Amino acid sequence: MRLTSRDILKGLGITLFTLAFSASSYLSAAEYSPNFKDTDINEFINIVGKNLRRTIIVDPNVRGKISVRSYDLLNEEQYYQFFLNVLQVYDFAVVEMPSGILKVVRSKDAKTSNIPVIEGTPFDGDEMITRVVPVYNVPVRELAPILRQLNDQAGGGNVVSHDASNVMMLTGRAAVVNRLVEIIERVDRAGDEEVEIVKLKFASASEMVRIVESINKSQANQNNAKAAPRLVADDRTNSVIVSGDIKARQRIINLIERMDQELQTSGNTRVIFLNYAKAEDLVQVLKGVSASIQAEEQGTGSNRRSTANREVSIDAHEDSNSLVITAEPDMMRSLEEVIRQLDVRRAQVQVEAIIVEVFEGDGTTFGVQWGSEAGGGTQFTNGVAPIGALGVAAYRASDREVTRTTTTANGQVVESTDTIEGDVTALAQLLGGANGLIAGIVDGGWGAVVQAVSNDTNSNILATPHLTTMDNEEAFFIVGQEVPIITGTTTGSNNANPFQTVDRQEVGIKLKVTPQINEGDAVQLLIEQEVSSVSGATAVDISINKREIKTTVIVDDGGTIVLGGLIDEDVQESIAKVPLLGDIPILGHLFKTTSSTKRKRNLMVFIRPVIVRDGVTMNKISHRKYNFIRAQQLNRQSEGIPLMPNAEGPSLPEWKDELILPPSFEEYLQSKDKKEQEQ
Repeated sequence: MRLTSRDILKGLGITLFTLAFSASSYLSAAEYSPNFKDTDINEFINIVGKNLRRTIIVDPNVRGKISVRSYDLLNEEQYYQFFLNVLQVYDFAVVEMPSGILKVVRSKDAKTSNIPVIEGTPFDGDEMITRVVPVYNVPVRELAPILRQLNDQAGGGNVVSHDASNVMMLTGRAAVVNRLVEIIERVDRAGDEEVEIVKLKFASASEMVRIVESINKSQANQNNAKAAPRLVADDRTNSVIVSGDIKARQRIINLIERMDQELQTSGNTRVIFLNYAKAEDLVQVLKGVSASIQAEEQGTGSNRRSTANREVSIDAHEDSNSLVITAEPDMMRSLEEVIRQLDVRRAQVQVEAIIVEVFEGDGTTFGVQWGSEAGGGTQFTNGVAPIGALGVAAYRASDREVTRTTTTANGQVVESTDTIEGDVTALAQLLGGANGLIAGIVDGGWGAVVQAVSNDTNSNILATPHLTTMDNEEAFFIVGQEVPIITGTTTGSNNANPFQTVDRQEVGIKLKVTPQINEGDAVQLLIEQEVSSVSGATAVDISINKREIKTTVIVDDGGTIVLGGLIDEDVQESIAKVPLLGDIPILGHLFKTTSSTKRKRNLMVFIRPVIVRDGVTMNKISHRKYNFIRAQQLNRQSEGIPLMPNAEGPSLPEWKDELILPPSFEEYLQSKDKKEQEQ
């Protein structure tokens, strides 16, 4: 290709322009004088990056030409801000990455890039930043629409409010974001309203707030230029809390003070109907509260009115469960607050108990007794009749012949033989009191009786009482009988008109529980549990076996605790023998009696409390118990009644919200007649 003189001159011109731009743009190491005319924006970005020695990545959508010139010498920081200003004018933005690399993108795409989150104001130019600003006194949802109008939404700015934490998140160029933060701080200071507390002397705080708010509401409908002050009633101290602008607060306070005037009458009377508490129980409490308030006023030297005129009358009307109170307004408010806190639904506690007593007893007796024809023998107090008595009874039980000798009138001796029938009464009495196996042999005028007894005793007492009672109220349960106990005997003079005094004692299974609900759904239980039974008669009176547990425990709601355990375990061995003969090895067993017994008694009580705070829970528990009993009755009904195939057993009606009571006698007769007529 052959170059012409015209092409050579054109190339020299471009070279001279570049040299002139370089000389004008970089005069020294710290000063710049930018001058661009119809320069491609990518070429402008490359030159700035080379001068600042920064790596710049350009978005492909960045296109166009720029013309800009500065007559001032700029240092490196000013030169970088000049670079940002030029791009902002042409609707482009620079995003600085954490590695120091710069990205040039369109302004509308900058907010989705990795914009740094800044604390404070380290930047005040056209850098793209994000700031998180907490707002303390003004709702951010009301502030966000205003800030969006002031922000450069089209140029990549964005305003987001987080209502939960009342925080504002601002994205945009540093200068714009800093200006929005300053606006937020000024508005937030304007919303920082002071609060004043006005203590009332005669009027009610709640009633005062209601009246003033109705006045403010009517005025706000006429003039909405400024928000009305806010009022809150504190019934505990009978005060009104006022917040808002100083002038509005002063206007409201003046109105409250003018309305807080003493009534013309010396007091008022109110009838307060109670929902849960008993009226007679609250009378003493309220009288004590009123006396404390009057004593406090006397101690503080209150001069509102003489204490002699502050008489309080509190009476209970039991039929309607209501209180009749006559008192001054401030005293009436204090008493009403006490009543409101005491007249609440108290929780109930259902206590389910399982009472188990197990008794086990084993015994073994083996013995041998010897006797002679004359009735002699051994006795080892082992429950067997004496061998002599046993022999005599056996002799009398058998038929025997008796030889009788008689002398006639002429002196002749005559012998006759009679048969006497045996009497088994004595033998039956002796054998009826013996236990086990009794065997005997008689040989050569001597006899032996062998007794072997083994006994096994097992008893199991089980009760499952369920009690439902209110918090801090005692519940009592007993299943048993009343046994008469002789407490004294009195005789008159000469044993005339004797009489005895008798007391009746409850014997059976007793359970007494007092629950107290503590914090955290724990229940403190005061438990008294007793299992008693009649043991037998004594020389004086009867004897009673008694096992009792009295304790205080803490159980979680729905938890189970066990009380009691092994009461006693007794092992006894006894040997009765003939001296010397009973010590002979092996043969000695023929001259002794051995008895062994073992007894063990266990008593355990399982307690499970369930807190019932509402009627729904109580209804579920009652429904479950009701259906359990009804299922047992239906099962018995399906099996039928022995020897009465056509008869039906009783059964509860199906559970409904309203419990169906059994029919009256008249209704039963009417239904019976109706069935007979239908048949």
